[in-house]
Amino acid sequence: MSVKRDITLVEVGPRDGLQNEAQPISTADKIAFIDRLSQTGLPVVEITAFVSPKWVPQMADAVEVAAGITRNPGVRYSALVPNLKGLERALAAGVTEVAIFAAASETFSHKNINSSIEASLELYREVTREALAGGLAVRAYLSTAFGCPFEGTVPIARVVSLTKRLLELGVFEVAVSDTIGVAHPGQVRAVLSALRVEVPTERVALHFHDTRGMATANVLAALDYGIRTFDASAGGLGGCPYAPGATGNLATEDLLYLVNGLGYQSGVDLDAVADASTAIELAVGHALPSRYLMARRASTIG
Repeated sequence: MSVKRDITLVEVGPRDGLQNEAQPISTADKIAFIDRLSQTGLPVVEITAFVSPKWVPQMADAVEVAAGITRNPGVRYSALVPNLKGLERALAAGVTEVAIFAAASETFSHKNINSSIEASLELYREVTREALAGGLAVRAYLSTAFGCPFEGTVPIARVVSLTKRLLELGVFEVAVSDTIGVAHPGQVRAVLSALRVEVPTERVALHFHDTRGMATANVLAALDYGIRTFDASAGGLGGCPYAPGATGNLATEDLLYLVNGLGYQSGVDLDAVADASTAIELAVGHALPSRYLMARRASTIG
């Protein structure tokens, strides 16, 4: 049966969330987490990253995770790939959707992937071409679109230009990303006002972090500009390596609570996501920062 949705949630907890966890997470726990999320009605789950274990040790078991999950036919399963080698591994593992990641800040690009923005786009041109030839869909992230930990303010014109260039590579969507959680609603409105002149709104997603408590406010601002696809992480998994101790990704539960209250249809069971988050808490070894999760837990005490 088809599910009516007017909001699309891209669940990034198993990849973007877990990759920043200091405590090693077992392959079995990752698979169980993804399988639980697959039963919540989420349409997209980003399951892993085919990156070098030297870069991201937590993602060293990407092949095993991709092979071990139970695939729900109603769910798209995606994985991050940094280069052609990563794409080759993803193809061998049976992944049908991949994501590439560019930066809007030159310094961040060098520090994150050891490449200039221009060189990364040339590489991703090859990766996208090969992925599409192999029948895979390709999504793109544009990191540091709202601010850089090294350069500070990122020009909006650059964000617009790079979003257009990524779409021209053949990706179906660009997740314009607030990597360090500095965005605020006024900035979101300014960026989207410029983007929608040059780029079809339906090909833009937003990826917010909640470092400064602005993530749901930013979603609210974005809804007014027609954005209907948002990344989120179950329980708010994932910190920011450039702001140690800070809250990381927008929590899927908090996003669902917002859009449900506004009357949007996501097709996702809020409490089923919260159950999946509660289960992974034991594996990560600490409480997760989702406000909804904390409120639900408090209401069941006593």
